[in-house]
Amino acid sequence: MFNIYTLPLILIGCVLQDHAYPADELMPLTCRGRVRGLEPSRGDVDDPLFLGMLWRVLKDVRLDNDVVVSVFETNIRVLGGLLGGHSMAVMLKDAGHYMQWYQDELLHMAKDLGLRLLPAFNTSSGLPYPRVNLKHGVRGPESRTGTETDTCTACAGTIILEFAALSRFTGDPVFEVHARRALNFLWEKRQRNSNLVGTTINIHSGEWVRRDSGVGAGIDSYYEYLLKAYILLGDDLFLQRFNIHYASIMKYISQPPLLLDVHIHKPLLPARTWMDSLLAFFPGLQVLKGDIRPAIETHEMLYQVTKKHNFLPEAFTTDFRVHWAQHPLRPEFAESTYFLYKATKDPYYLEVGRTVLDNLNRFARVPCGFAAMKDVRTGSHEDRMDSFFLAEMFKYLFLLFAEEDDLPFNVEDYIFTTEAHLLPLSLSTTPRAPSPPANSTSEEELDDSNFDWTCPNTRLLFPDPAFPRNLRDPIRSAVDKSCPRPAIHREPGMGRPPLRAQDFMANNPDHLELLRRMGVSLIHLKDGRVQLVQHATQAVSAVAAEDGMRFMQEMMELSSQQQKEQLPPRAVQIISHPFFGRVVLTAGPAQFGIDLSKSITGVSPYSGCAELSNAAFVQGRIALLQRGQCMFAEKARHIMKAGAIGGIVIDDNEGSSSDTAPLFQMAGDGRNTDDVTLPLLFLFYKEGNILLEALKEYREVEVLLSDKARDRVVDCNTSIFKGKPLPGILLESSKYRPLSPLHYFVCGRAAQCRLVLCK
Repeated sequence: MFNIYTLPLILIGCVLQDHAYPADELMPLTCRGRVRGLEPSRGDVDDPLFLGMLWRVLKDVRLDNDVVVSVFETNIRVLGGLLGGHSMAVMLKDAGHYMQWYQDELLHMAKDLGLRLLPAFNTSSGLPYPRVNLKHGVRGPESRTGTETDTCTACAGTIILEFAALSRFTGDPVFEVHARRALNFLWEKRQRNSNLVGTTINIHSGEWVRRDSGVGAGIDSYYEYLLKAYILLGDDLFLQRFNIHYASIMKYISQPPLLLDVHIHKPLLPARTWMDSLLAFFPGLQVLKGDIRPAIETHEMLYQVTKKHNFLPEAFTTDFRVHWAQHPLRPEFAESTYFLYKATKDPYYLEVGRTVLDNLNRFARVPCGFAAMKDVRTGSHEDRMDSFFLAEMFKYLFLLFAEEDDLPFNVEDYIFTTEAHLLPLSLSTTPRAPSPPANSTSEEELDDSNFDWTCPNTRLLFPDPAFPRNLRDPIRSAVDKSCPRPAIHREPGMGRPPLRAQDFMANNPDHLELLRRMGVSLIHLKDGRVQLVQHATQAVSAVAAEDGMRFMQEMMELSSQQQKEQLPPRAVQIISHPFFGRVVLTAGPAQFGIDLSKSITGVSPYSGCAELSNAAFVQGRIALLQRGQCMFAEKARHIMKAGAIGGIVIDDNEGSSSDTAPLFQMAGDGRNTDDVTLPLLFLFYKEGNILLEALKEYREVEVLLSDKARDRVVDCNTSIFKGKPLPGILLESSKYRPLSPLHYFVCGRAAQCRLVLCK
């Protein structure tokens, strides 16, 4: 009944039960459950988090909760899961072998949930509010929702399969009526010349808020559900609408093998030069449409991007470089691979599937599951494993490799929802709800002024707010160098010599006083950086104001020199038991010391061929340091003098994380840093805390400092050398004092290294 590709799913099910239940989701790096309100919020992605594992819902889950959820996510994940579970239970019961006890319990729960979602559809347009309170509905004093005005096209247009199935399973037409009304409104609001829809729409007026159009995030499953609604329900109206949209997609958006967003009013004008990974579902939809050639072309492009980066980056450019480096284990590429194999039976797609599976095991597998990739360039992880990974990724991979006798039913008798839940095609013969009259709305003239990205969960696709500035600053510096300002001559007897930028230290009281005299103020940013601002009128004299201008100019030039080459992120990889290289932390680089990108093996303190020496505490080891008190280069020189082979600096700003902060590069001190010959990496507080927690629990932790995560192959027969914990020691320095009460070093010889907690 099971093939070798079923085993990971079984193992993950055991891990979920052991470590996550009854929490909402598994956090695979820390081996605990994610519970709404107890873990840091991830925004909209947390909206569907309230339902535990499906096989225990009958016993434990109650829906009468005062919780605000995403209508879109709750429909496709939770309602779809209940209906898919009901479909499978009925199939197994009718076959006479299993679940003879089943009395539609999952269907009753699905109807209860559907009724709790219905208040969201109480709008003049019929488009649902994006969120609803499961206990109090919308717009009530206790609902804490109902003030939203916008929703994405996919959010409003990805309802029909689940709601129609619920109506036909229960005989209550109200759900299908509301879903059809929302689809009718979206169809009426399409741009009539291009026959395209925008990304975000006002749920009250029907005005397009975002007028760019593509097949990726924000629109994707609207097109998917038009075609699949025809397949499931047999209504020709859905096929007619899909075909009209599809013709426009192929005319304007498809530039084989690329799929590029355009403006709905100016469809020949590209809206952006990059693609998001959610469009990877589209080749699979083209297979259902029967348009195989462009499906093969686009799928191959996606496969080459996957091979280049191990996973599809959350967004990538038209020349296939990383645009947004995250990969939350999205299943869309595996989905299209499955459909192409089903359509062609070409064994090439089995090899594609094997590549996907191998990369998951090599780069994403961690002790308690599979962790999302924070950065595909370094292989660093994020402590999340979304429900769609289990619902879709494993399901499509299993079906890709499954033989006929691996399944107790014919999968051709079902349609996959966008979350890969199975609904029976027999629903097309069930009496349908009457179709509501189409909305008669006149088209309005819309402008193209607002293109801010919104839902669903597209925070990772936003351009960095600092991006325009990063483009302007080098140009400004280049102009300044081409047109140098005249030298400023100091009058004798006017006080102390001016402060030079290369000598400035933000924690030096004398330097801060000099800045004050020059009219320069220091602003501490939340991510730990400092910003300098000069107000010449606040200087103590005109000469001091000129000194301040010179200081600011020197600082900009120094910053420009340090930013000439924007270094990519680096990786700190925990390679000892029980991690075996599966936990990778995103680290910021230093602009001095060893260039890890030119190292073949990285700085690995472990080889398993020598004993741990207690002769020295720092020599031959990687020192773990706290940020602050002195310059980074000074820290590097201190630990290098002590004989360390590398260093990790952990941010002292509590709560900082590479999830939310831009990549941090440790700058030099304005002097020549060629004497620093060891690697130094920077970890934000959150990532550093993962390392410290590993130290607390395992006492001895081995790490690898490198430009990106190294491939890890776990051999259970390999003997891992276990060193002994060493007593603690403090670095004695007038300018450096580690954080109390804990002080840490990475301990071990150059040939083998352990992280040892030193109290």
